Amino acid sequence: MIDPFDYKEPSCALCGGKDFYYPKENAPKGRIPVARIIEKVDEAFNKNDMIEAKRLLEYWQKEAQSLLDKKGELSVVNELLGLYRKLDDSKNALLTTERAVVLVKDLGLEEDFSVGNIYLNVATTLKAIGKAKDSIFYYDEAYKIFTKFPDRSKDLMSGYYNNRAVALVDLGEYDLAKKCYEKALEFLKGTPFEFTDGAITMVNLAHLYFSMDMEEKAKESVEKIIELLENEKVVKNGYYAYVLTKCTPALRHFGFIEKAEEYEKLAEQIYEGN
Repeated sequence: MIDPFDYKEPSCALCGGKDFYYPKENAPKGRIPVARIIEKVDEAFNKNDMIEAKRLLEYWQKEAQSLLDKKGELSVVNELLGLYRKLDDSKNALLTTERAVVLVKDLGLEEDFSVGNIYLNVATTLKAIGKAKDSIFYYDEAYKIFTKFPDRSKDLMSGYYNNRAVALVDLGEYDLAKKCYEKALEFLKGTPFEFTDGAITMVNLAHLYFSMDMEEKAKESVEKIIELLENEKVVKNGYYAYVLTKCTPALRHFGFIEKAEEYEKLAEQIYEGN
């Protein structure tokens, strides 16, 4: 089953935030250029160049550590979580979740809004490496923060419900997972990601219905995937191409072979154009 955070590029959770206090003896010697780093990493993602993205992020994490720039390192670590999931690098993914939690505590950010997204990223990474039970704790922590900032967290709630649902499926909580997917779709309505992220949600719902022996509902979900991906409002950028590649296995699984091949070719064309 697809993990939504395998397709969704993480954002820089701490860019533009307040300055944080450092004790004098641990004061950073400098700051890494977080905004520029994220820009270059996004360029690599748009070209589907995971090797370059990995090189950039791992280099700048070491630089941040050498400068004692924990704030900058946390932003890089948040990006690395998503990258290691894409690369199926379970060892580094686990180490990075642990580092993220340490940095949050060292910076005293446990109640900061930006950390809600980091905890969501940590939870999704734990789920992706087979630790669904452990992930629930961090989903709960993310939810606690999001509910304290309802206006600011609105755009993050679809990701929260989608990812929590995937963990619940792994734990056999199918009914709860279904409710979470439905919540995710509600939050996506009217947003820029209504069609792309909506398609991913429908992929997950299709697999869920199949697991629940509801084959007709599974087929309807697959048909909805195609409807969303071919909506005239969809922006066909690198992110769209990535979503296409994540939807095609489900299309093949449920017998939509020609459509899967069509989307695979389209994704290649978009990547080449970038």
